Amino acid sequence: MDPLMIVLAFAAGLGAHLLRLPPLLGFLAAGFALNAMGFERTPALDTMANLGVTLLLFTIGLKLDIRTLMRGEVWGSATLHIVGSSLLLAAALFVLKSFGLALVADLGWTALLLLGFALSFSSTVFAVKVLEERSELGSLYGRIAIGILVMQDVFAVLFLTVTSGKLPSVWAVGLLLLWPAAKLMRALLDRVGHGDLQVLYGAFLALVVGYSLFEAVGVKGDLGALIVGMMLASHPATAGLAKSLFHMKELFLVGFFLSVGLGALPNLEMVVMAALLLLLLPLKSALYYGVLMRFGLRTRTGVLSTLSLSNYSEFGLIVAAVASAAGWLSAEWMVVISLALAGSFVLAAPLNAAGERLYARLKRPLAALEARTLLPEDRPIAIEQVDAVVLGLGQIGSGAYVRLVEGYGLRVLGVDNNVDKLAPHRAAQRHVMEGDAVDSDFWNKLVLSDSVQLVLLAMPGHAGNVHALQQLRNRAFAGHIAAIVNYPDEVAVLRDLGADEVFHIYDEAGTAFADDAVAGAARLGKALRPA
Repeated sequence: MDPLMIVLAFAAGLGAHLLRLPPLLGFLAAGFALNAMGFERTPALDTMANLGVTLLLFTIGLKLDIRTLMRGEVWGSATLHIVGSSLLLAAALFVLKSFGLALVADLGWTALLLLGFALSFSSTVFAVKVLEERSELGSLYGRIAIGILVMQDVFAVLFLTVTSGKLPSVWAVGLLLLWPAAKLMRALLDRVGHGDLQVLYGAFLALVVGYSLFEAVGVKGDLGALIVGMMLASHPATAGLAKSLFHMKELFLVGFFLSVGLGALPNLEMVVMAALLLLLLPLKSALYYGVLMRFGLRTRTGVLSTLSLSNYSEFGLIVAAVASAAGWLSAEWMVVISLALAGSFVLAAPLNAAGERLYARLKRPLAALEARTLLPEDRPIAIEQVDAVVLGLGQIGSGAYVRLVEGYGLRVLGVDNNVDKLAPHRAAQRHVMEGDAVDSDFWNKLVLSDSVQLVLLAMPGHAGNVHALQQLRNRAFAGHIAAIVNYPDEVAVLRDLGADEVFHIYDEAGTAFADDAVAGAARLGKALRPA
């Protein structure tokens, strides 16, 4: 990889970050700049991009409960949308054809339907990046969006199998042996610890057991990585494994976004066609929203799910390559779809960042589309009398919950948007509920009575704690507010917003460790005294 690529990627990513935009927009811009300077995609960059996507799908699998895919709002929405969107977009392209545009003028219905099918998919890479940045992968709308994307991956495999003209190898049946082998994979996960061996083991599972093994028997390797991840999903060590792979995956994904920009060398005609495809994107988004709302979702859930899926997918490039090789499409369409893909990322990133504000504006106009009977997870919340509320039930939030109950005898409500984190608390008969603290509707439903004296903001994402603090202050909450931060520079932000106390988690962990050690020594008659 040329050093200039790294320099430009860093500079553009930093520029986007300073403008409070997702760094991926900077990486895309760097790809286009490199393209204009005469650089081309290299095998090394393509390998880097493929590794990033494979590791991304593996880490998605680690967090994905197979039961999510069985939900009607997931497989039903994915199926209805891919059929409806393919037909709708093909019809829209046919209208463009009637205007005599050069790139579509000679296309028949087979080619139009293929293009509609390619454009109906949404980008898994983009959606997961957006959800991770918002700490919303475990939220209801995040789980639905990811489930739909996984179903789209299944449809992609079926398409590639049919168009390749050959079925997977007879040895593909042997993949069923992975199910009993999952017990061995889980056992090894317990043995590898938490260091570099864990990272290597994760790479082995994703790239060898997942990607290479599935590719060897004629099944899409990326899907293999996803499936292997899902086989390990319920293991308690998967959270640590996903965290250990996080930075490696992020680095490789830079190659993916650079390759998108480097893949497009357009002329004016291609730019115009890509712009027209971007104008068709609202049709795809409207269909997503209409389909999702048929399954009893709240307006906010439907809006935010739709926003995370409102983009084109890198799969469109694969379809274009297959269709071009078969003589159904000209090679120019790969450039057009590359431009549309990059453009959809550029448009969708700020829209997702402003998701809550967009929802606030669209809530009333879209209220008529909300079902009378909502999914249980999306219904209004009845809150009992409590003394304290803990927002975020990760390790710190859970420890704080237990301490407030057992150490101080308080009535505590625990809130988290990830149902997996709620399960052990419910098993222990604790008062917890699913809720999203960055959801303005959640705050409208969560009426804090005069009995609430303390709120702890223990969410992993700084933006979530900031939003929750703003909501509390907007509602003139008179109780005590304490918050945690991961980085020292975040302390001043929360203090300026009115937090009574802000704790840096690593400083506090060190202080508590020292206090407990000294107290333990005193209990054993080994009281420490200064020399």
